[in-house]
Amino acid sequence: MRRGPSARPGDLLCFITVLTLVGTAFLVSLCVGAYPIPLSELAGLVSGKTGPSTARSVFFTLRLPRTLMAALAGFGLSLAGSVFQTVFRNPLASPDLIGVASGASMGAAFAIVFLGGGMAVVSLSAFAGGMLAAALLLGLVGLSRRRGMATFVLAGIVLNTLAQAAVMTVKFLADPERQLATIEFWTMGSFSNVTAGKVRAVMPVLLAGIFGLFLLRRQILLLSLDEDESRMLGVRTTLTRYGVLLCATLLVSGIVCVSGLIGFIGLIAPHIGRMLLKRNSFRVAVFSGLVGAVLLLVADCFARTLSGSELPVSILTSTLGAPFLAYLMIRKGESV
Repeated sequence: MRRGPSARPGDLLCFITVLTLVGTAFLVSLCVGAYPIPLSELAGLVSGKTGPSTARSVFFTLRLPRTLMAALAGFGLSLAGSVFQTVFRNPLASPDLIGVASGASMGAAFAIVFLGGGMAVVSLSAFAGGMLAAALLLGLVGLSRRRGMATFVLAGIVLNTLAQAAVMTVKFLADPERQLATIEFWTMGSFSNVTAGKVRAVMPVLLAGIFGLFLLRRQILLLSLDEDESRMLGVRTTLTRYGVLLCATLLVSGIVCVSGLIGFIGLIAPHIGRMLLKRNSFRVAVFSGLVGAVLLLVADCFARTLSGSELPVSILTSTLGAPFLAYLMIRKGESV
C-alpha cells in the first residue's frame, strides 16, 4: 500500500492559521448575542471566579453549549462532506447526497405535526429519520445489480425526492398557523434552542462518527480510485463503503437532529481545504472540518447580531455558499 503524502511546511502553517481562527471565532461567539459578555467577565467565568449571576446563567446555560454545538456542527458537516467528495469522486457531493438530511427533515416534520412537537421528540424523530434514510439507501443499493459509485448517488437522489415529497405531504396536513411555521423554521437551521443537555446527549453519536471515519481514513482514500484498483489494493469496496456511510450518517444525523438543516457548509469547506492544501487526503478532510467550524461559528455570530430578531443560520450559509459556487464555476469550469 502506498504511503500518504508527507506534511509540508505550508500545511503546518495552514493548520496553525485555521486553529487560530477557530479559537478566535469560538471566543467571539461566547461574547456576542442579545446579552453581550465582556472579555473581562468571560475570563472570570471560565476561571471559576464569581461573576454576575445573569452572566453566569447565560454563559453556562445558553452561550457555551450553543458555541460548542456550532463548532461541532461545522466540523462534522464539513468532514462528512469532504469524505463524500472523496469516496464518490464527485466535488459537488455533500451530506445531502445520501438523503440523510432530507430523512432527518422528514422525521422532524412528522414529529411536529403528529407527535406533539416537543423539542426532545423532534430531535429523536429527526435522528431516526436520518438513520432510516441511510438504511433505505443501503437496502436500495443492495437490490441493485451494480454497487458502484453511481448507484449510491442515484439511490441518494431517489431518497431525497421521496423524503421531500413526504415533507410536502406533512406540510399540507399541518396547522398553517402553528405547525407549518415550526416546520419551516426547523428546516432553515438554527442553534437558538441548543442546551447543555442536548449537547451531552448527542456527543457520543458525534464522537462515534468521527472516530469511525478516522479508523477508515486509509480506506476512504483508496475508495477514491477506480473500483478495480481499489480491489487490487485489498479494499473490500462494498463493505468499506457501507461502513463509511454508516459513520458519516451517525455524524450528520446527530448534528441535524439538534440544529436543523444547515446548507452549503458541507459543500464549500472541503473545496476551501483542497484549494489551500492542494492535495486529497484525510488530512485535508480534517482541515476542511476546521474550516467548516470557523465558517459556521462566524455565521452563527452574524445570525445573532445582524437584526433585532435572530436569523436562521442557513440564510447566511446559503448567502455565502451560492457566490462561492459561482466563483468555482467561473474559475474552474468543468474541473469543478
